[in-house]
This record gives sequence, C-alpha cells and structure tokens, in this order.
Amino acid sequence: MRWRDDVPIATFGGPDRPVRVGNVELQCYVLDDADETRVLTQAGFLQALGRHRKANVDRAEGQEEPVPPILQGKALKPFISKDLLEKSRPVKFRLPRGSIASGYRAEILPMVCDTYLRARDAGALPQNQLHVAKQAEILIRALAHVGIIALVDEATGYQEVRARHALEKILDKFISEELRKWAKTFPDEFYKEIFRLRKWPYKPWLVKRPGVIGKWTNDLVYERLAPGVLEELRQKNPKLPTGNRRHRHFQWLTADVGDPRLREHLWATIVLMKASISWDQFMRAINRALPRYGHTIEMPLDD
Repeated sequence: MRWRDDVPIATFGGPDRPVRVGNVELQCYVLDDADETRVLTQAGFLQALGRHRKANVDRAEGQEEPVPPILQGKALKPFISKDLLEKSRPVKFRLPRGSIASGYRAEILPMVCDTYLRARDAGALPQNQLHVAKQAEILIRALAHVGIIALVDEATGYQEVRARHALEKILDKFISEELRKWAKTFPDEFYKEIFRLRKWPYKPWLVKRPGVIGKWTNDLVYERLAPGVLEELRQKNPKLPTGNRRHRHFQWLTADVGDPRLREHLWATIVLMKASISWDQFMRAINRALPRYGHTIEMPLDD
C-alpha cells in the first residue's frame, strides 16, 4: 500500500533482522524507492562508531538536522566532503506499520569513517574523539574485508547458497580480532602504582609517559612471563627508524595462551605493588615471587 505523501516504505528489514557488527546490532531497512535505498537508524550509526545511541544533537528546535550527530564538531568540519554533506541528510521513510521513521544512507558509514581517519591523520581530532577514530579504522577495514568476499560470492554464484548470516559472521570474527589489537591490556593501576612507588605525581590524562617506563615494563612483565619471550617479541616487533615500534608487544601474544598469561602476571604484579610502601620493597617482593628469566636490566632503587 502507498500513502499519499509518497514517503518511501521500508519493505525489508526491521528489529528482527539487524546487521550484526561486532557486539553491536544495527537496525537497517531497504526502501521501495527508485534507488532501493539502504538505511541505518541514527542509533545504529552512533553505536557502530563507539558512541552512545542517544548522542547530543546541536540544532535549533524544529530545525532539520544538517548532518548526523557523529559528524558534528568543529574539528571534523574541514574534512567533511560536499558529497558526504549532501548524502548525510536524514532519510524519512515509513515503517511497515505506517509510522514515520528517520535514518541515514548506509553507504555513508565508510565515508564517515574516512572523515574521522583523515582528521586524525592531520592531528585535528581532540583527545576525547580518538577512540572514535580507532573504531572507524577497525570498521572500515572490516567492511572492505567483507566486501571482497561478497564480490567473489556474487561472481561465482555462491551467494545463492550461502547462509543469510554468513557475511555477518565473517564481519563479526574480523572485528573481534581487530578489537583485541586495540584492547587496553595494561590497566591504569599498573602505571598508577609505579608512579606512587617512584613518588611521582600521577596524571592519567597524559598519554606520554617517561621513557624509563618502557624499560621497567620489559623487566617487570615480559622478562618474567617465560624464557625468551622478550627477545622473540623484539624480533617480531623491531624498532622503526624513528625509534618507536609499529605495534605494542602485547599485540603479538597469542589469544589462547600468551594474552591470558600476560593479564594474570599483570594483576599479580599490581598486587605486589599495592602491598609495598617503596620501590625498593616492591623490587625485593617481585624478584622473590615472580623472578625474571636470565639477565635483565638493572632496576634503580629509591633515591
């Protein structure tokens, strides 16, 4: 049935047929207009990029929203293309039961991701939006990964026989693996206790830490996990000409053995830190309880 207002109707999709992206379900629809427009709800858009589903929207009362909330912000403005600005206008459509809904074209999701990545690469993103850029990078890589699989399936005819959720499962697995790379493995307490024992002021909002922290991390953690772990990690993850490494050492640990062992060791170390009143006392405790394997860096004692 067509209503007289000629608003397109959602003929496919709905709450019972979402697209699953990692641990987020995105409500989506296909409309009956000439373009067969695919739309995502606003909440789905925000959730896909790690934002709250009810983000604040900066617009006057009654004014049509010019861009999705995920694109609102002074830092992003120079990086929003004219094409994205045009395509990001809300799409009104009618749900099968007759009520009017509003969403965004699904194809702008990778465009929004690209906008965040360009802003990040230019150093324009504020600190509180960097996590969105990380999520954008994971998402855009995952969509490209699944896209090539879909193209192969279409060319070979396999899409006719594959399970309806096959691509979603591939996407889910890819994103889960990518998220583990970005997961925060070293808890804040590890660094907080180091600063306390060294009698340094702890400022959690500062990303850059004293260079000696890296040496201590090698000694307190990687040299004590198992024999040869640190040397193997250094070979797999060598320093770049800049002196930095491309990845964090923990990103190379296996998910089934190395990562759980690392987390177990970290919390045991933190417990020893909390039980100590000085760096000297802590070092004696960890050398006794969690001895290092082989020769390691000499650790400075309290001044």
